[in-house]
Formats: sequence, structure tokens, C-alpha cells
Amino acid sequence: MGEESQNGDGKVVLKRKITLFNGVGIIIGTIIGSGIFISPTGVFLNTKSVAASLLIWLFSGLLSTLGALCYAELGTSITRSGGDYAYIYTAFGPLPAFLRLWIALLIIRPTTQAIVALTFGQYVAKIFFPECEPPQNAIRLLAAVCLCILTAINCISVRWTMRIQDVFTSSKLLALVIIIISGIYYICAGNTENFDRPFEGEYSAGNIALAFYSGLFAFGGWNYLNFVTEELQDPYKNLPRAIWIAMPMVTTIYVMANLAYFAVVSRNEMMSLAPVAKIFGDHLFGGWSWLIPVFVALSTFGGVNGVLFTSARLFATGAQEGHMPAFFSLFHVDKQTPIPSLIFTCFFSLVMLTTSNVFDLINYFSQILWLSVGASVVGMLWLRRAKPDLPRPIKVNIVIPLLFLIAIGCLVIIPAITNPKDTAIGLAILLSGIPVYYLCVKWDTKPDSYNKLSTGVLRFLQKLCSCIYVESLEKLSA
Repeated sequence: MGEESQNGDGKVVLKRKITLFNGVGIIIGTIIGSGIFISPTGVFLNTKSVAASLLIWLFSGLLSTLGALCYAELGTSITRSGGDYAYIYTAFGPLPAFLRLWIALLIIRPTTQAIVALTFGQYVAKIFFPECEPPQNAIRLLAAVCLCILTAINCISVRWTMRIQDVFTSSKLLALVIIIISGIYYICAGNTENFDRPFEGEYSAGNIALAFYSGLFAFGGWNYLNFVTEELQDPYKNLPRAIWIAMPMVTTIYVMANLAYFAVVSRNEMMSLAPVAKIFGDHLFGGWSWLIPVFVALSTFGGVNGVLFTSARLFATGAQEGHMPAFFSLFHVDKQTPIPSLIFTCFFSLVMLTTSNVFDLINYFSQILWLSVGASVVGMLWLRRAKPDLPRPIKVNIVIPLLFLIAIGCLVIIPAITNPKDTAIGLAILLSGIPVYYLCVKWDTKPDSYNKLSTGVLRFLQKLCSCIYVESLEKLSA
């Protein structure tokens, strides 16, 4: 029996199958992926201070919560799936929205998926290479296997995807609870030497911003439920509820986990670039230390699943608006999964696996990511003025988006001054979307050969993947 439904016009639309529990699972499951197991090193490398690192983790959680509250207003006033893309489209029109989609396609989503998958590969490989560094090619191969398996599952069933998300979310929470309890016990036993001179470190505006990039990367995913609001049951109530449940949980868990890490792992070990959770396990669990890489692998597996699920819906929404090739809007006739979009997303993520330095990847894409998030929140404030009658079941205090935008301004501007090369590359990729937009989207009188090729590819994928068009419940409007 198919999972699609029909609206009053007889068009095929998405059925709301994601519950509040699923929504909390998507947020927690996507946030707690690879970040908490690799970002502590990235934060500490840029501060060299235990206390400053813990404060950055706390402020990263608070900043992410402010952003999530802004997105609760956006997600309940613009209930279309697509997240940032849908909000920028509604506020500023098609060209800025296309540019957001363009950088998501080329940078943000493939890089995010590659980072989490590489972390999965690194910890799985550590199980087989406990005494030495695992080969980089083995890490890449394991990451590729993870991406391909989860893409296949996402293609087969939405329900199976949600079950994986729920189960692996529970697994990763269990892993972090074990780390936190073990760390607190270690501290209570009097082992506090790692907290001597906690504020001793190296501070500069550029390094603090990069430290926040690592911390905020670990919180990445707080806005991912907004990408699937059309499939969320009762989004007006469940979207903000999911945020209020998930964000305090994650912030508390992250700060406590880092406290446990710093109690057990020395400064020199933290700077060695070795997997911090693996070092933690080796110190405390002896012969059972292999359990930590297993739990981390389970955690990152669920993280990749959540990113894949929401990425495919983002590109499908763009295709429904004519901003992506039409085949992205194809969903399987029975399974109601966006198979072409999932395959394409997986392919670009596999391309990103050519590098295995996750910290370079984090710094590379973070600036562009936060620029797009800031544009969405500016759009929210603009819509309050331009469309005051737009239904707003949730309306946050004006202080919240202003504080959030000030923080984002620092995150974008400071690295642009201290590391102009990466900024220039990111902006070049962003601006390269302008001619693509006018050639492939805006140009109405395309040659017949182009139209025939596009139609041929579309029909081929329809037959190959047994797909049909799925109409959105509502269209975007500028």
C-alpha cells in the first residue's frame, strides 16, 4: 500500500508521518553525530585553554538555541519544507534562494555528510588498528560504505529511516551518558590535575572564531527539522516542542561530556589530533575500551542518516520551484522516497571524501553556512515588516534575533579578516551561482536540444526508479 495521499485537486502530496518523538530524534540524532567526538580537539587547538573551551561549548549551545527559537517562528509561519531555502525565497525572492540552494548543493550538505562519515570511518578503523593510526584509504572506504548503505535505506523506506534515527539516537545518548558518568566518577576520585590553570591559553579574535566554528559544528542540526515540516504532524505545536526538548538536552550533554574529556585526557593528548573519545576509553576502560569506538560509530551512523534524509528533501523542494533539475522532485510511487535526490546527494558526498582532514572541512564550509543562516533570520525580521499579516503561531522577542545576528556577524566577519583566502573561495562559489541561475532557471527560451535532453533524463529516471512527481502542499511566494 502506498504512502502518498491526495489533496482536494487530486494531486499527489506528502503524507505527515513524522511524530513529535521522531522530530526530537531528528534534532538530537542529527546534532549528536560526529561533532562531540571530534570537535573538542578543534575547540581546544584554537584556545589552548580548558576553561575557555568549556565556555565556548556552553555559548555554542546558547547560540544554537537562540537560532532554533528564530527558526521556530520561521518554521511555523512558512510551513513549506526546505528550511533556509524556503525562508530566503519567501523573504527575498528566487535569486537569493537559488544561491542558498547552490552552496548547499556544492559545499554545505556534501561537506557535512563527508565529515560525519569520515568520523564513522575513523572510529570503526580504530577497532581494527588499536595500536596505530589506521590507513587513510581504509577510513575513506568505510565512510563511503556508510554513505552508500544509508542512501539505500533512505531510498527504500521513510519508516525504516525514522526507525534507524530513533534507535541510533538512543545508542549515542547511552554512549555519552557512559562517558559523562565515568568522567564525573574520575573527578570525584580526586583526579583534577588537568584543571590546574584552566584559563591559561592562547587567545586571538581569529582563533576564538575558529574555535566557535568547531563548537557550533557539533551543534549543527538544530535547524534540520525545518527541512521536513511538510511531513511533520501538527508542525505548529510539534516543531517548537521538539526544539525545547532537544536543545537543552544536547547543551547539557555536550558541556558535561567535555568536562569528562578534560578530566581524563591531558592537554598534550588533546592536541595530538587522535580521536578524543578513543583516548578517553583507553585511559578508563582498559580491555573494554573497544566499546567507545563502537558507540561512536553507531552515533555517527545515525548522524549521516539524519543529514541524508533532510538534504534530499531540500533539493526536492528546490526542484518543485524550478531551481533544480526536475528529476530532484521525483519520489518513488510506493515508498514515497526521493530516490534521484538521495543518489545525487550521496554522489557529491563521496566526492568530498578525497580529503580526510575534518578540521579543514569544518573551517572551509562554516563561514558560508552561517552567512546563509544569518540571511534567513534577517528574512524573518524583514517579513515582520513586509508581511505583518502572515500567520505567526510563534513570535519570538526581537532581542533574540538581534543577539543571534550580532554573534553571526562576528563569526562571518572575523575569519574573513584573518583568513581571506578561504573566504574568497567560498564567495566565488556562491557568486558562481548567478550565471547558472540566469542560464538554467531564468532563461525561458532554451534550445530544443536542451529541452529534449532534460526531458529524456527525466523520463529515464522515472522509469528506472519507478518515480512520480510529488506536489508540495503549498507553493513559495516572494
